[in-house]
Amino acid sequence: MPLLTPLRFSWRRLPAAGVPVKNLGLRTVASGASSPSGASPKAFNIFDRDLKRKQKNWAARQPEPMKFDYLKEEVGSRIADRVYDIARDFHLALDVGCGRGYIAEHLNKETVGKFFQTDIAENALKNALETEIPTVSVLADEEFLPFRENTFDLVVSSLSLHWVNDLPRALEQIHYVLKPDGVFIGAMFGGDTLFELRCSLQLAETEREGGFSPHVSPFTAVNDLGHLLGRAGFNTLTVVFAESSQTSRMGESNCAWNRRALLHRDTMLAAAAVYREMYRNEDGSVPATYQIYYMIGWKYHDSQAKPAERGSATVSFGELGKINDLMSQGKKSQ
Repeated sequence: MPLLTPLRFSWRRLPAAGVPVKNLGLRTVASGASSPSGASPKAFNIFDRDLKRKQKNWAARQPEPMKFDYLKEEVGSRIADRVYDIARDFHLALDVGCGRGYIAEHLNKETVGKFFQTDIAENALKNALETEIPTVSVLADEEFLPFRENTFDLVVSSLSLHWVNDLPRALEQIHYVLKPDGVFIGAMFGGDTLFELRCSLQLAETEREGGFSPHVSPFTAVNDLGHLLGRAGFNTLTVVFAESSQTSRMGESNCAWNRRALLHRDTMLAAAAVYREMYRNEDGSVPATYQIYYMIGWKYHDSQAKPAERGSATVSFGELGKINDLMSQGKKSQ
């Protein structure tokens, strides 16, 4: 059974449907599918997905992308570590919004048999990092995965889902293509990411121009993410966040539809002054905070461990505080 859903041929729009297969070393580039508008019909159309594709294509063409991809490299390696933590092999895996393949380069063929990588930017796929795993690169939108139900043992995604217009749909698509007892491991920007830049621009633009427009994209809150994963059908959820202290050359520039196209020079200088005054470190450097949410969710299978029935506990939570005293008493009796 083919893994890709049959699609109609088109060269005029990207992500294109039915792009012919093209060999790139060990990689194979196949076709994906996307809604013409880049957003699902019922979603809030927050981001200009065509602009995001152009930004990522531009970033992938830069002569030394590794200078600016250090954060994506780090997050990709941490997701790979979480894959290794699971004591099983994955015959077929999928990377949603892979970029240049920041996860695959940290995995080996003993853990993952074959890797499908999807992204909306063709240059990112063509300039993907080397990996020992047999890999198929697919031009596709995160919200419109062109794969059949119950296809993959593992789905991963690193620093991509914060740009989708319909995050619930994207998570549902990931759940759909996972096999029962398959696992999704992802990471995305969220919460207070770049709050220093957001506050500095708002203060400067309000003072110089009498109002402000968004220059930093909106991000998902951590409590919302757990709810969305559960609504998509995942169980045994884990959601944690970490903070890390150049985004444009990473392909992470703002692409919200309501962004302001032009920022006046005086406003930029004022924002830089506010940034330094409010957030400068003792050594003269300035921080840029990235809050990254790591998430793990499993697709249901009968073999998975189930929670005990309500009321079946033999010890109350109130007694847990006494556990150290009980252990001390046990040692003394010995």
